[in-house]
Amino acid sequence: AEKLFHAKSYLKALNTYERYLSSFPDGQFAADALMKTGMIYVSVKKNKKARKVFNRLLSEYPNSPLVYDARIEMLITYYNEEKFSEVIQFASSLLEAKISKAKIGRIYTILGDTYVAMDSPEDSIYFYAMAHNMFEGLKKDSIIVKMKEAVSKLDSESILSLLNYIEDNLPKSYLMYQLGVSYSEEEKPDEAVRAFSEFVKSFPEHENVQQAKLLIEEIAGQKVYSRYTIGCLLPLSGKYKKIGNRAMKGIELALSQFNSEASNPSIHLVVKDTGGNADKAILAVQDLQNDQVAATIGPIITAEAVATEAMHSGIPMITITQKENITDISDNIFRNFITPEMEVKTVVSYATQVLEVKNFAVLYPEEKYGTRFMNLFWDEVLKHGGKIVGAEAYNPLHTDFKDPIKKLVGLYYEVPDDLKQEPDDEELDSQQPKDEEEEPEPVIDFEAIFIPDGPKKVGLIIPQLAFHDIEEVYLLGTKIWHSKKLIDMTKEYIQRAIIPDGFFSESTSAQVKDFVNKFENTYGQKPGFIEAIAYDTSMILFQILRKPDIRSRNAIKNALINLKDFQGVTGLTSFNDTGDVKKKLSLLRIKDDKFVELEFN
Repeated sequence: AEKLFHAKSYLKALNTYERYLSSFPDGQFAADALMKTGMIYVSVKKNKKARKVFNRLLSEYPNSPLVYDARIEMLITYYNEEKFSEVIQFASSLLEAKISKAKIGRIYTILGDTYVAMDSPEDSIYFYAMAHNMFEGLKKDSIIVKMKEAVSKLDSESILSLLNYIEDNLPKSYLMYQLGVSYSEEEKPDEAVRAFSEFVKSFPEHENVQQAKLLIEEIAGQKVYSRYTIGCLLPLSGKYKKIGNRAMKGIELALSQFNSEASNPSIHLVVKDTGGNADKAILAVQDLQNDQVAATIGPIITAEAVATEAMHSGIPMITITQKENITDISDNIFRNFITPEMEVKTVVSYATQVLEVKNFAVLYPEEKYGTRFMNLFWDEVLKHGGKIVGAEAYNPLHTDFKDPIKKLVGLYYEVPDDLKQEPDDEELDSQQPKDEEEEPEPVIDFEAIFIPDGPKKVGLIIPQLAFHDIEEVYLLGTKIWHSKKLIDMTKEYIQRAIIPDGFFSESTSAQVKDFVNKFENTYGQKPGFIEAIAYDTSMILFQILRKPDIRSRNAIKNALINLKDFQGVTGLTSFNDTGDVKKKLSLLRIKDDKFVELEFN
């Protein structure tokens, strides 16, 4: 039985212990057998059975040295059943007995765990400290882990209360460190620095000293900033200047609108031209740090290099880029832009949930953009319970798409090389002319086809689909389909198209109409997605900065993380825990010769 117990073969051990007790009820090892039987029941959470066995041990062997071990195990059964008042009451009577330090340590540990479970970390810390004093070696380390976890649950007020009467240096050291952390989380930088400094002075050899020193430096850096100054990193020169200038117009309109309201603080912009160059952008970030900006809008093109530099500055940054994994670089980097994942998810959700499409085909250019969208689309279709019945790539340099289209519908048959030889004259003479064979009917086993390419290329593909009798299917695209050029090229063939986008200037939304009117009155032209996303990004930051409790860059970062459903002209916007955007995209279809918005929740 003992061998089975130590091998953790508990069921076999239990049967063997019970056979022993049945055969030798008054045997030399009866108390031991009862103890182990009860412990097995505890391990498998059969707490009532365990108590019954332990009570039998107490009743039949009151003088056994195992009596107090059994009573401690009974404490654990009450804890397992969340009968916390019984744990506390039973433990108090146990502590009155003359027992070893190790047993007292176990009782204090159980009490500490109990108070944690009761959401009373203040009381648990007292008992963990008492347990720590009773143990040696590794057991001490395990108690420290529990104590640190309990301390982390306290706010500054609770910690101050505990520090007034706790004299034991072990809990006191962790409490003092946590006080600094709590003050920092509560946006009280001065108090946090004082708490960390006192901790470093009082416990210079503590494991958290280096971290405390780093936090002091970080808080000092966070404090030195201009609360209402925003930096902008945009490519205002170079080959991407058109994009940068479009974004600048959106930012300027947001600034003018926000600053015109008397109740708002006056926001100041510091604009830096990155020129679309990584080295120039890094220098611009350093300049913004010297300008003590509170946060930064951009960059657009040089996002990765700038994000790495910004990580060291602690400046919250909202990038306007599709760059993959950009927010993984640092927890102060955010992204507000449409991603391929968002486009695909929106289109597939609508196709499967509203149009009830089950079978899809993909026709994509064999290059980075097309391959990425094809893979994302395929995965999303499978997530929604759909099926990809065909996927064909085409050369992005070609203009004739006959072969990949035929492959999708089972009309493409490659002739083997040995059959491609020219017949000789005698063979030709012997052949009788035959009526031209009709080409078989296409097998169109899909209800929708996804084509991730630009309007110029899609404008060539869609008429060729119709030529091969692929007509009664939905045409699914990416946001770059949102182009008048596509309608001009394919008007009669593209009435079943579904297109995602982040902004629709013809929207019926009152907020979008107001934005478009103000933009047109200011600049004499309609805004596009870049102008709109830059406008929304600016407004998100401006609205955060106007809050009275925003007193540090860290507070700005936390406000961005906690942003939920900001109602902007590009739709509802939130950020997830990694800083990436969660956005509800618009869905468009083509009606006659214009784009119209689809309703989809």
